[in-house]
Amino acid sequence: MLLAGIFFAMMNVSVKFVPHIPAIEIVWFRSVFSLVFTFVILRQKGIAVFGNHKGSLVIRGIVGSISLILFFYTLQRIPLASAVTMQYLSPIFTTILGVFILKEKVKPIQFLYFAMAFAGVLIIQGVDTRVDPLSAAMGIVSGLAAGIAYNMIRKLKTSEHPLVIVFYFPLVALPVASVIMIFDWVMPTGWDWLILLWIGFCTQSAQYFMTVAYQTGNLSRVSSISYMAVLYALIFGFILFGETFPFASYIGMALVLVGILLNLRVKH
Repeated sequence: MLLAGIFFAMMNVSVKFVPHIPAIEIVWFRSVFSLVFTFVILRQKGIAVFGNHKGSLVIRGIVGSISLILFFYTLQRIPLASAVTMQYLSPIFTTILGVFILKEKVKPIQFLYFAMAFAGVLIIQGVDTRVDPLSAAMGIVSGLAAGIAYNMIRKLKTSEHPLVIVFYFPLVALPVASVIMIFDWVMPTGWDWLILLWIGFCTQSAQYFMTVAYQTGNLSRVSSISYMAVLYALIFGFILFGETFPFASYIGMALVLVGILLNLRVKH
């Protein structure tokens, strides 16, 4: 999960380096890269490309696509650390939904920790004028969709190869992005092509390591480790984009991180 976090962080930074390219177009290029790359590896390994439980795999692809599209939009609209913090509410949704989807247990004290994390997000949205309500809503819905996707990954852990699960992500996202992109296309030029290729590589690597982590570890614990991405985003945002925040925003981010780290310490 730490490896996945590093690749996701590099992906996030890369998306902000091409603000003139529409988010849906970035999703399209990323999906083409992932679809071709994953298909070739699956064929080489002799693994059935379309898997065994197609219904669950399609659901994972749909909610994963929704999450990624909304997240890329927020990355381009608001500061890096704010966007990542909003989207990384996903561990909370992952754990809560895991109660219903996977029958995993959540102790009452964990809901207090979840409330701390949500309070942190509300503080960030409230004190930072760069975070408008629409961007905040997109970030939260992105986190919810990711929470569903992570539960589907966990559900498929004994029946599907990690690369098959990764394959369904672009398989669903590509046709959706293709339709939307018709109305919002900007031709990449120069370095744009290399950055788009790098985004594809980073997301492919991150998706693979994340899928393996969710298939092999406890759901709430693995999802909590992903919160390292908030720290990565603060560092990269400051160094590369000169992003700073009101003091209260740092308090909000700290609340999110503390809430999740306390959740990580809960013994099941």
